[in-house]
Amino acid sequence: MQAFDYVRPTDLAEARKAYEATGDARYIAGGQTLLPVMKQRLAQPAAVIDLGGIAGLSGIRVEGNALIVGAMTRHADVAASADVRRLIPALAHLAGLIGDPQVRNRGTMGGSLANNDPSADYPAAVLGLGATVLTDSRSITADDFFDGLFATTLEEGEIIRAISFPVPERAAYEKFPHPASRFALVGVMVSKGAGVRVAATGAGQAGVFRVSEMEAALAKDFSAKAIEGLSVSPDDMIADMHAPGAYRAQLVGVLARRAVAALQ
Repeated sequence: MQAFDYVRPTDLAEARKAYEATGDARYIAGGQTLLPVMKQRLAQPAAVIDLGGIAGLSGIRVEGNALIVGAMTRHADVAASADVRRLIPALAHLAGLIGDPQVRNRGTMGGSLANNDPSADYPAAVLGLGATVLTDSRSITADDFFDGLFATTLEEGEIIRAISFPVPERAAYEKFPHPASRFALVGVMVSKGAGVRVAATGAGQAGVFRVSEMEAALAKDFSAKAIEGLSVSPDDMIADMHAPGAYRAQLVGVLARRAVAALQ
């Protein structure tokens, strides 16, 4: 690991100022991705800006029909939250499946979303629940936030403040985890609210994606039978040492049906 400057601002304005003052800076939340890649010298920022000292970036609250989760909220806190369990139990379930206890007690929702790992769980929650990402300068809908592998539409220096989840009528998350890393070989979030949304993570070559054919079928008949025989193209799936594309494509259908069946 190379030498770097460490900055711990106390508010968002100070964080942005520190970022702009350095030509090569990186924000750090839980550090579950940034620190390992720095140790491997895959990232060598001149400065690391720790968002942990900024008040108001963590915590969970209810506003009308929305559940607001602060960007610095730990996975373990999302999993244990009484409000999350009551209003969106699928989100609490998803958070409890992330990594191991060490990861869940250090990793943050905002950090995971900003990194947008193609096998991370939260992208499926945000896209599958139709959430809105709130930053220090604007609001970004889930459909406009993700922009390919490890890429988002966040602008240079932009900071995620919170994520606003509309409370669905019902939702479920099913995951086939890698046995060692607990990342999703495939994970599928299904929700029914103002409309039906089906989002898959861990599978697509371009990262998290919605399964529109399943959404249309479930909008007519919200049952596992309605999406029997529906799948996604294996040509668009990740194929690696862990699973071929055809296997991941098959899992998308299997997990979507399991999620819907769990809501019957």
